[in-house]
Amino acid sequence: MNKGPLPTTTYPFEGLGIPNLDHRGTVFLKNVIKRHNVIVGDYSYYSDHFSNPVCAENFENTNVLYHYDFSQDKLIIGKFCGIAAGATFIMNNANHKFDGFSSYPFFIFRRGWEEHFAMKSLPYKGDTVVGNDVWIGYGATIMPGVTIGNGAIIATKSVVTKDVPAYAIVGGNPARIIRMRFDEKTIETLQTIAWWDWPYEKISRNIPAIIGTDLQALQRAE
Repeated sequence: MNKGPLPTTTYPFEGLGIPNLDHRGTVFLKNVIKRHNVIVGDYSYYSDHFSNPVCAENFENTNVLYHYDFSQDKLIIGKFCGIAAGATFIMNNANHKFDGFSSYPFFIFRRGWEEHFAMKSLPYKGDTVVGNDVWIGYGATIMPGVTIGNGAIIATKSVVTKDVPAYAIVGGNPARIIRMRFDEKTIETLQTIAWWDWPYEKISRNIPAIIGTDLQALQRAE
């Protein structure tokens, strides 16, 4: 018999009987996202049990900012990511043009002011991409166009303005590499194994190897 929640679960804490815990505070995001330009993989969750009312399922409106149906950029989050309360993704529509004397966005108020502006002149940094098995800490901010590699960890309150390598731990404002989680060869092997792409049943059977430090055991997983 397989263990663990199915990827189609919305509230993974529902029915567990945990005292004083509103199960609506943690959601598997793939099952609540409605926007076409926000794409999330299986088991990636957002957890916020501190808001009043508790409503983690509103993630795409409260945590993905300056992002609309007409926005060209996408937010792409891989599988098995953990996103802590208050983490936000700032998207490209937040940008102002600032190569002139004023950065004031006259054009957004229309009524003739838009005649002096071309949308293509706005800074645009492309999609924001988060890999698999990434942990984003409390209150972290991810800026537009950033790519975060598999297995990375983003420290609490960090502001990520540049790409983050796979299995790096970053922190600060702007975020900088604190250290790498593993040596280069181990990281390369983990990227090749890509356990997050295994079938649900195989993952369930091999959780001790996935959370352990025996690389050979992970390679032998069946």
